[in-house]
Amino acid sequence: MIRLLLADDQALVRGALAAMLDLEPDLTVVAQVAAGDEVVPTARRVDPDVALLDVQMPGLDGLAAAAALHRAMPEVRIIICTTFGRPGYLSRAMAAGAAGFVVKDAPPEQLVDAVRRVHSGLRVVDPALAAESLATGPSPLTAREHEVLVAAATGRSVAELAGTLHLSEGTIRNHLSSAIGKTGARTSAAAARIAEERGWL
Repeated sequence: MIRLLLADDQALVRGALAAMLDLEPDLTVVAQVAAGDEVVPTARRVDPDVALLDVQMPGLDGLAAAAALHRAMPEVRIIICTTFGRPGYLSRAMAAGAAGFVVKDAPPEQLVDAVRRVHSGLRVVDPALAAESLATGPSPLTAREHEVLVAAATGRSVAELAGTLHLSEGTIRNHLSSAIGKTGARTSAAAARIAEERGWL
């Protein structure tokens, strides 16, 4: 029996996934959580074989939760199961220790197959997303540009960003300018939107 942990902040989606997976004779859902920061404590308690994690959750997002779970319990196999099939998410998920990446609009049998294959030690990635990820390439943003762009997406002024991030206004402008250039955008808001659409943020 393959023991599953589900993490998704949408109760309806989580419940539907659990019901579908529990119909399989060799799968059992042993825990469900609604926030990323509940993943590791719950996994330690229930000892799952495979964890299915959504990307966008309160607390830790699914990619950060995957990294934390991989560090804490490397024997647990991780599948990112998300509505947002963004190319940058795929590379970040693999870097975080995920063994699989599937989108929620995939046929149910594809998800079930992914669970079994990942449990057996294989990697499973949505082929269309893999091709798009290769075409898009890894995020060109530095860690600091990423941090500044995430903060800028809230619409705060350069002065507010400087105060929040403890950097000079000139440094903030330099990082924003670089991020704008790398995304091909015209404004910092557009750069943040493009970077988010590509899964870089």
